[in-house]
Formats: sequence, C-alpha cells, structure tokens
Amino acid sequence: METIIIILFVAGYLAITLEHNLKIDKLIPALAMMALLWAVIALAHMPVFEVNAELRELEASHIDEILLHHLGKTAEILVFLLGAMTIVEIIDYFDGFATIKGFIKTKSKRKLLWLFAILAFILSAIIDNLTATIVLITILQKVIKDRETRLWFAGMIIIAANAGGAWSPIGDVTTTMLWIANKVSAAQLIEHVLVPSIICMVVPTFIASRYKAFSGNIESDLDESEPTKTKYGATMLYLGLGSIIFVPFFKTITHLPPYVGMMLSLALVATFAEIYSSAKFSISNIDGESEAESHHSPVHKSLSKIELPSILFFLGILMAVAALESLGMLFHFAGTLDEVMPMLGTESGGELVSDLVVLFLGVGSAVIDNVPLVAASIGMFSVGMDDPVWHFIAYSAGTGGSMLIIGSAAGVVAMGMEKIDFFWYLKKIAWLAFLGFAAGAIGFILIRNLVLNA
Repeated sequence: METIIIILFVAGYLAITLEHNLKIDKLIPALAMMALLWAVIALAHMPVFEVNAELRELEASHIDEILLHHLGKTAEILVFLLGAMTIVEIIDYFDGFATIKGFIKTKSKRKLLWLFAILAFILSAIIDNLTATIVLITILQKVIKDRETRLWFAGMIIIAANAGGAWSPIGDVTTTMLWIANKVSAAQLIEHVLVPSIICMVVPTFIASRYKAFSGNIESDLDESEPTKTKYGATMLYLGLGSIIFVPFFKTITHLPPYVGMMLSLALVATFAEIYSSAKFSISNIDGESEAESHHSPVHKSLSKIELPSILFFLGILMAVAALESLGMLFHFAGTLDEVMPMLGTESGGELVSDLVVLFLGVGSAVIDNVPLVAASIGMFSVGMDDPVWHFIAYSAGTGGSMLIIGSAAGVVAMGMEKIDFFWYLKKIAWLAFLGFAAGAIGFILIRNLVLNA
C-alpha cells in the first residue's frame, strides 16, 4: 500500500508542477491528492504515527487523532494567512499603497532600480513577497511607460521581494510555516538570515545597475497627481503595516500561536476601517460606484477579495505531506539519510553534507513549489528549534525560487501582470538570481561558522 501512496503523491506533485502545461489550477490536484492519500490510509487500515521530535521516535496514534492534530497545525497557518491577507486588502480598499508612489522622486533608471529593490525587500518582509510584488508592479506600470524597461524592473523586483521575505517570519509562507511550527524564533531568524538576504538582493541589483537597460532616465511624468479614493489611505497603510509587524512581538510576549496576534491586529485595523468608511469620502468615488456601494463595509469587501484558491492549495498540499509524515515515511527517509551519510547538525559532524542538501532544496524550489518542500523538511528533520539548519532552509527555500519565473509566487504573479516570457526571464534574469542566491548562501555559511559559532 505504501507504493500506492507514493504513486499518488508523485502524480499529484507532477500535476501541481505542470500547472501551466495542463491548464489546471494547482489547487485541484492538491485537494484531490490530499483526499485520496487519507482515503487509502483509512481503507487499508494503515498504521499511523505521531513524530516525537524530542525523543526522535514514532508514537502510534489513531487516524482520527492524527488527522485532527495535522488539521490543527495546518489551520494555524491558514488562519494566520487569512488575517494577513484581509489586512492587506483593507489597506488596498483605502488606496493606501498609492502612498508609496510618493517616495518616487527621481527619473534615473539606476536610482529607480535601487529604490524599487529596497522597497520590495522591506515591504515583502512585512506584507509577504507575493503582495509586495503586486503592489510594486502596479506602481511600476504607472511610473514607467516602456514595457521592455518594465520587464527588467519586474525581474529585479522578484529577486528583491523573495530575498526580503526569507528573513522575516511573516514575509513568506515557508518562513511562516517554520515559525508557527516552532522551528525558528523571530529574533533568531532575523539574526541568522537578514544579512544573507541583503547580500542576495544587493549582488544582483548591483550587477544589473551596470546594464544598459538601467542607464539614462525614464519617460514618465512623476509629478502628475492622481486622485485617491480617500484621505485615510496613508493612515491605513501605516496602521496596517504596523499591526502586522506587531504580531511577532505579541507571540514573544504571550507565547500564544501567531494567528491569535494576527486576529487581534485584524480586529484593530478593521475597527478603524469601519470608522473611516462611515466618514464622507474626500473625493467622489473614482470607480463609478453608487453611494451605497462606496459605503459598503470595507471588511466584508476585503474578505470577498481574499485569494481562496491559494488557501485551499495550502490546505491540500500541507495535509498531503502530513499523510506521508503520519505513515512515518518522512521520518524513515531522514533516518536513512542519516545512516548513509553524516546528516544535519554538529552532533554527527555533517555540516557540509547538510549544507549541500539544503542548497539542493533551494535550487529545487525554483522548479517545485517551495511550500511542500519545506513541509516535508519539517516532517523529516528532528533537530531542535533555531538550529542553523532551519535558518538555512528558510533562506534557501525563500530565495531559490527566484531562479525561474515559475519558481515563486512573486514570479508567477509578475509573469501574469506583465506577461513575462519564461525564456526571456531564464535568459536575462535567472543567472542574476543564481548569483544572488549563491552569494547569500556563502554569506550565511561564513557568518554561521566564523561569527555566530565563534
């Protein structure tokens, strides 16, 4: 029966990876794979186990108990993401992100490159790399008229956004997964991964700034003013970003799961949103909505714009990986690796091999979605919280996807917004992303061995 389980998982995984070729949304195979895996386990009465990370052993369990256990862990991530997505949509409802355009005061392409890269790096650490990419490319389309120039900027935004998301517990789904699973703490993650992530962003940006594509000035009127939907845009932007940043501090103080703090932040932002929405709009609604529509609850409207397909995809893939973990497959696979070659951690002296495995995971995340890769690593490896391995996994999985346009959520959304060709990105941007990834990885290893372990 284990063979059937593996075949189902591989088939589902391939369907997810070939989403664009099959023209089938990846949430469909993810949900089908999850349901079929657990159905086979139930019908075949296969024994299920819970991994005891402290004792590094499997403990027998019942399918109802283990399902509830994994659903609870998955729900923590999904509820957290729902809260964060809603806050971002509320900010957008008040046109808060238009405030960022006010930071753009130059027409120099080289200066704009650094400005967009830094904004992407910072924003992605707060509102996640996917949302940061959407926001900045939307601004990019208003600032730069020439499409070829925009493609170059969009490619560099992808690299910077993925680098920025890697060092923050709320910057990428994978780092959020590691944080919620108590594999990393916010402070240690930032301490270990911030500098490598900066290197990952700076190296390709510096090289690209020497390109002809970023010489000269842009053809755009940055001074032309655009009407905003409401005078509360800037207030909601800073309130929303501040409330998201507050979540890690709330977890540190209360030791409660992160989704609790996110719900508190959402409640705060939603309260001000309701208060402000009842006030008269400073400018008549530019979208041509009726008076009743313009005063519709911003919370309800924001919730209606949440990307539920992404939430369902995460549910499917995380519960599918949980099925393999419950059967002990991931645990035994990690044990096999440990016997074949020194694996993970200073106890076995296998740091070099560990680094190679994690780097392979990073390169693999450019081809295969990094969410299941990280989910599998959580189930496989039993090293303790804040072990450098987890920090390196966060870096590699977060930044490795930049090497292909389809390798990250930021890349996929940029591909859709600007119609970026896969092979154009592969030829023009991929090698820059690889250099940044490699430079940051070297920086991580050097800092870990020479500074943090000194």
